[in-house]
Amino acid sequence: MTTEMTVAIGGLGVIGEAVAKRLAEGMPGLRLVAVSARRRERADARLSEMGVSAPVLPLEELGAVADVVVECAPASVFMDVAAPALANGRIFIPLSCGMLLQHEDLADRAAQSGGRIIVPTGALLGLDAVRAASEGVIHSVTMVTRKPPAGLAGAPHLLDNGINIENLTAPLKVFEGTARDAAAGFPANVNVAAALSLAGIGADTTLIEIWADPTVTRNTHTIKVDSDATRFEMTIEGIPSREHPATGMLTPLSVIATLRGLVSPMRVGT
Repeated sequence: MTTEMTVAIGGLGVIGEAVAKRLAEGMPGLRLVAVSARRRERADARLSEMGVSAPVLPLEELGAVADVVVECAPASVFMDVAAPALANGRIFIPLSCGMLLQHEDLADRAAQSGGRIIVPTGALLGLDAVRAASEGVIHSVTMVTRKPPAGLAGAPHLLDNGINIENLTAPLKVFEGTARDAAAGFPANVNVAAALSLAGIGADTTLIEIWADPTVTRNTHTIKVDSDATRFEMTIEGIPSREHPATGMLTPLSVIATLRGLVSPMRVGT
């Protein structure tokens, strides 16, 4: 690469910190130019501890200063990151990809401005195979998610339906329905459902089960796809972050791999 792409990170939690640290350590062709966080003084101190030199800006300003904007903030502020990034024609990498199902006009906004939306695989697997199969005819896509109860605590679906997952001694199915409803009911927990639906047959025909399971220690996703071209089943067991059990440790690595793919002279996968 003869040119450098600048990167801004919206959100400095478990994912944002890991990505910022890796960029600061050096990724050829990529340079961190800004981050955003709710608590600026804490963010400045944390960046200093990690040896990261980057200004802390409001979410709304990131799209004006970087070629690539990575969103890893709470879903409630998703559009504060997404709208300016796409208005400025940037590459937008969302982690709260369930919000794409609520703002389906964003792809049109990207097309009008010359921007791009790139959804990382995150804590999932096999999206290449799902995308390839979707070029033909897919008959069904299902996913069963099992998480330790702590990884689902506070989800709107649980609160709205009075579902208590404390002190469970056996697995409890807490949701069964479409990927669209799963993403709305568990915005911090199963963005993988939205990613799977976007890669395949859509949010209203991709079917999801979610279990609060005290017998597992890893976030487990099993995907089954049946199509004219192939039939496959895949299971991934992601290790939850200790700081934030809803987030798998693979997720920040997926973002880093996505960023590296933007500047790499060779890309492997669909």
